Amino acid sequence: MELNSASATKAALVNSSMGVMEQLLSKLSKLLEEEYDKLRGVSKQIKFLRDELSAMSTTLHMLADAEDLSGNMRHWRDQVRELAYDIEDCIDAFMDRVDHEHEGPTGILGLFHKLKKLIPRHEITKELEELKARAIEASERHKRYSFMEQPAHRSRSYGVDPRLPALYEEIDRLVGIAGPKKEVIELLAMEMNGSSSAKLRVVSIAGCGGLGKTTLAKQVYDTIRSQFSCAAFASVSQTPDVRKILRDIAKGVGFIQNTGDDDEQQLIDKLRGYLQDKRYLVVLDDVWDAEAWKIIKLALLNNDHGSRIITTTRNARIASFISSQGGNVYQMKPLSFSDSKRLIFKRAFGSESLSCTHLGSVPDELLRKCGGLPLAIITIASILNDQHAKSEWDRVLNDIGYALARNSGAGTMTTILSLSYFDIPLHLRSCLLYLSVFPEDYEIKKQHLINRWTAEGLVHAEQGRTKYEIAESYFNDLINRSMIQPIDVKYGQAKACRVHDIILDYIKCKASEENFVTSIDAVGHGYTSDYKVRRLCVSNYNEGNTTLWASKILTQVRSVTIFGLPVKTSLLPSTALRVLDIGDCRGMNDHHLASIERLFHLMYLRLCSRSIHKLPEKIGELQYLQTLDVQGTSINELPLTIAKLQRLSHLYVNREVKFQDGMIGQMLSLEEMRVYGVQSCDQWKSLQEFGRLTKLKILEIKWNSDMPDGSEGIIQAKAIQTYVGTLLSLCNLQNLYITDASRMYPLSLESWHPDASCGLRNLWLKGFPIYKVPNWIVSLGNLRVLKLWIFFLRSEDIVILGAIPSLVLLKLTAAGGTSGRIIIHGSDGFRSLKYFYLSIGCCGTALEFGAGSMPKVEHLNLVLCVHKMEFRNGACSFGIQHLLALSRIEFQIRGYCWDDNECDPTVDEYDGTSQPPHCQIHKR
Repeated sequence: MELNSASATKAALVNSSMGVMEQLLSKLSKLLEEEYDKLRGVSKQIKFLRDELSAMSTTLHMLADAEDLSGNMRHWRDQVRELAYDIEDCIDAFMDRVDHEHEGPTGILGLFHKLKKLIPRHEITKELEELKARAIEASERHKRYSFMEQPAHRSRSYGVDPRLPALYEEIDRLVGIAGPKKEVIELLAMEMNGSSSAKLRVVSIAGCGGLGKTTLAKQVYDTIRSQFSCAAFASVSQTPDVRKILRDIAKGVGFIQNTGDDDEQQLIDKLRGYLQDKRYLVVLDDVWDAEAWKIIKLALLNNDHGSRIITTTRNARIASFISSQGGNVYQMKPLSFSDSKRLIFKRAFGSESLSCTHLGSVPDELLRKCGGLPLAIITIASILNDQHAKSEWDRVLNDIGYALARNSGAGTMTTILSLSYFDIPLHLRSCLLYLSVFPEDYEIKKQHLINRWTAEGLVHAEQGRTKYEIAESYFNDLINRSMIQPIDVKYGQAKACRVHDIILDYIKCKASEENFVTSIDAVGHGYTSDYKVRRLCVSNYNEGNTTLWASKILTQVRSVTIFGLPVKTSLLPSTALRVLDIGDCRGMNDHHLASIERLFHLMYLRLCSRSIHKLPEKIGELQYLQTLDVQGTSINELPLTIAKLQRLSHLYVNREVKFQDGMIGQMLSLEEMRVYGVQSCDQWKSLQEFGRLTKLKILEIKWNSDMPDGSEGIIQAKAIQTYVGTLLSLCNLQNLYITDASRMYPLSLESWHPDASCGLRNLWLKGFPIYKVPNWIVSLGNLRVLKLWIFFLRSEDIVILGAIPSLVLLKLTAAGGTSGRIIIHGSDGFRSLKYFYLSIGCCGTALEFGAGSMPKVEHLNLVLCVHKMEFRNGACSFGIQHLLALSRIEFQIRGYCWDDNECDPTVDEYDGTSQPPHCQIHKR
């Protein structure tokens, strides 16, 4: 029985109180409708609780938009919320026992077994009676209070606002950062006190929260990074993990050695050695105290190569300290009134020059309250997105004015954030508050967040839409409202997000106030609330072994997230645990997972410590587990019992992980698999098992073994070709990624025949060379992203690729073109293409874009070898002027190429009967 999915007929209106209430009501109704025969002795209590809670739910809906509740009303709301949590935990425990009552011996022993089961059933009955008494008491109490009406909400469209990427990418033009950027660059370049410009120089950008310090630092970084041999951008935050910061710097500057087990001193020594002869640029964003800076600074030596450091901080004293030796402070100022006005109109209406005289003086009055803070302006403008009616602008202005008048001590930013928060529909508020579990400046991957939202019951099913699609619309809506900042946006979809620290402070306060998330750190982790902890977030960067408090308040915790180091606490008493995320907790060992099978309601488990080498065999008893993520661990083989996890839908493993024969074919609920590693040709056979997984939508495969030369290699190539072809017969598969880290013979794809109903949207064949583009690829009507490695690109290939109707992103790697040319004509199609990447490996290939070609391409990325490139009239334009929609060009000239003596561009097909040619790479 699936207890964890909400009824499709229930409205998905939730906030921190309504979330558990709606989920519980749906669960109780489903129990009474579908599982009545299992409720012997408790059906009356459950029906009573459902009816009482339904009446209370109506009141909670009205209270959801009340910013200022009386003490009595707030207390009643909190009591009802905790009651709903406790009832749900009780029902889950009861049904788990009932579902296992059929297990056990038969005969006389079976009779004793059933008698033993009566004891916990009696205990549950007693607990339900106590909960019933609490419900009656809460119901009587609420009759004594007066209630508020619920304000109406405007409906919002889903999907990332297409104007947002432009807003973030061009913010220097919109909010007047061009001037400050120029000043900061000048400070970095100037000589001080007669010292040489080769000396290490530090510029610290200071200013209050919301002024755009990070945006300015990023703009400067992107502008000047090409002048340095290496560069890194790292976030420090209010609770800095110095080891992680040093590792981020090492990764950014190109230090490729493994640093996962290094302590601070080892990292400092390695970085100093690596940077000794390099001109480096490092940005340290959001520095809060001098101690972290002192440690990090030890790694950033003055090597007299003209290196530069940029820091951002809210604290002017910290900025002065950082820049006290060979540096400057740049004090950020609020936006001018004219820049503020351009920004609010650009964000609200998509145009900074739109005539809005009908709004009168309202925009000016709103901007005066924003005080020139870009974050405040964007937040207000997001509420007014596409709202042209003056009445809407008046409403927002009056709401801000009322809040400030009622609480003159409240900061402008807090007032604006509160207004934005209560403007969000109820179903989004819990999703927003949930982000408070992540630390400052943390990059939150969309897929991980959606999986966690789903496990927590924050995503409710709707007719005709998958939970992923619904959750993705939540994610996009929060971006459109400027409550989260998108990361890596490509054509309407962001792969991750980050929460601005001011917004994070606000939602942390809200989440704590409503007992939605309890956040603690290793230094001051006192907990004074009378309520049980429901979701626990621990930030422990103390090298000492910290002991978390022991109390009954942890017995019903539903979610645990730990950052930093492990803590001494037992989570096993909390059988209510749904989410356990220790993927950012270093130092976890195998023994920490002992008895994990007792967490039988667990739905989400993420591990990432290199000290974890295996999963317990009894993990197969976690029958509700939906997501298992062990990427980053040292696990090389999964236990056979994984196949017993019949609700497992998302599996993330390292490519070294081995699966025993038959395991994959039993995971019938699997929707996403990353990464399936192939170490030998024999392992390709197991791909046929994926054919049984009718729900599979995302599959990533990595091949990591060289193929033998000669006839044996040809036989293996043909076999692999067949196995991979079977994957395209999976009609529900939407994303197929196959990458190669070895030597591979070219494949022929002509024998593949995808079903007409194939829904493939993303196809990557990276590192798998092919001789020609197959004709059937045009039939993939939903294909949006395609990455191919083609031996030699033919004119016929270009025509076929151009006919793919929905193709938005195309990445091609080729040795060259037939007859030494690659020409893209205006008649070749590509009517939807926006991003085009082309890497040519052989010297002497001429590239040309004809008139009318690729009419919608905005971003062009070329990687070329120019040793023998054909130049005309002393210049090489490639016909780029014909790409009329082009807004961004990336161009890389490579100093090595495939040896054209070894490559035959006239060969455009391989029949598989002889050994194919290989191209040798030679540096020029």
